Amino acid sequence: MAINLATKFLPYVDEKFSTESKKSLLTNQDFNWTGAHTVKVYKVSTSQMNDYERNTPDGMSGSRYGAVKDLDATTEEFTLKKDRSFTFVIDKLDTDETVRNVQAASALERQVREVVIPEVDSYTYGVMCRDAGQKPAAKALSKSNIYTEILAGNNALDNAEVPETGRIIVVTPDVYALMKQCKDIVMETDIGNDLRLKGVISNLDGAMVIKVPANRLPENFGFMIAHPCATVAPTKLEDYKTHDDPPGISGSLVEGRICYDAFVLDNKAKAIYYHAQAEGQAEGQETP
Repeated sequence: MAINLATKFLPYVDEKFSTESKKSLLTNQDFNWTGAHTVKVYKVSTSQMNDYERNTPDGMSGSRYGAVKDLDATTEEFTLKKDRSFTFVIDKLDTDETVRNVQAASALERQVREVVIPEVDSYTYGVMCRDAGQKPAAKALSKSNIYTEILAGNNALDNAEVPETGRIIVVTPDVYALMKQCKDIVMETDIGNDLRLKGVISNLDGAMVIKVPANRLPENFGFMIAHPCATVAPTKLEDYKTHDDPPGISGSLVEGRICYDAFVLDNKAKAIYYHAQAEGQAEGQETP
């Protein structure tokens, strides 16, 4: 005689792995977007240095300081383009017949962690790589050249007079593995707990190192060195809510909306150095 054994479902959901955002380390919130969807930023030129004419010949007019010139004042205009949303329903019968982990509050938190944050991260990193002011020719990275290439990136930022403190080196897990195999790299891992909580894993050549999953970065990403002064990443609106038994639905309706964008400032673009790998070159593969 066949016996159907009872099945017990534990109050557990097989969650997907997800990584906390490290965007705040690489960007700033310097502008006030309250009451505005567009922000204009002035760019003002400077004047060249002249030789002071102490002994002006008789009959000559004009300033001894040199020719007087007007300063150019132009503007950069930043308009938020990303206005994104989501919605889903949790039927009341589903809630009654399943564990509390699929209820509205936990489902909303899961949506933000596994969908919203990765999208915003991917978009922001893509803008930074696209608009980086310093882009060397694409080159495959290996354990033999990774340190040399990072030094070249930091050197480029030095020559562009980018602040030495606050720089961030962004790498994928595969590139970080190359760094650990490089005999010339000695990384400082004595990092404060506050920085570790934000995702900093070490220091190299005066810059903090963070790992970002490859699926949140552009294709053929090698590494990026960036100072947060270069990129403004505003979130104008972040609105998440649940509705119990709204008209036409027996259960919970979950809705979310986020309005965000990322902009690289023209005069600070050289504070971003982006090294792309040669197209089709697998990370971790040695160059011939």
